[in-house]
Amino acid sequence: MVTRVVKMTFRGDTCGEFIAMFNKYKDQIRNANGCQSLTLLRDVEDTNVFFTYSQWVDDKHLDEYRYSAVFAEVWPQTKALFGDSAEAWTTSEIVQL
Repeated sequence: MVTRVVKMTFRGDTCGEFIAMFNKYKDQIRNANGCQSLTLLRDVEDTNVFFTYSQWVDDKHLDEYRYSAVFAEVWPQTKALFGDSAEAWTTSEIVQL
């Protein structure tokens, strides 16, 4: 399993728009082939910063989503709301307690 963490910083006036968009697409993303879970997190100190935390069967399934029609629709809309560049990491689990 791989975990994808994406950090996104939005312009303050676009946070509500992003949350509405996430709610619109979250089921399609979560139901993508190989997606095991999807979580949206918000920084408690800088409320313009959000993270998506998703778990995938493997990186092949993650890549399949990243080249899907849903991603092609969601990502440009999301990027248009950014106040700073996104950062992303694909990780594998070493230890879970």
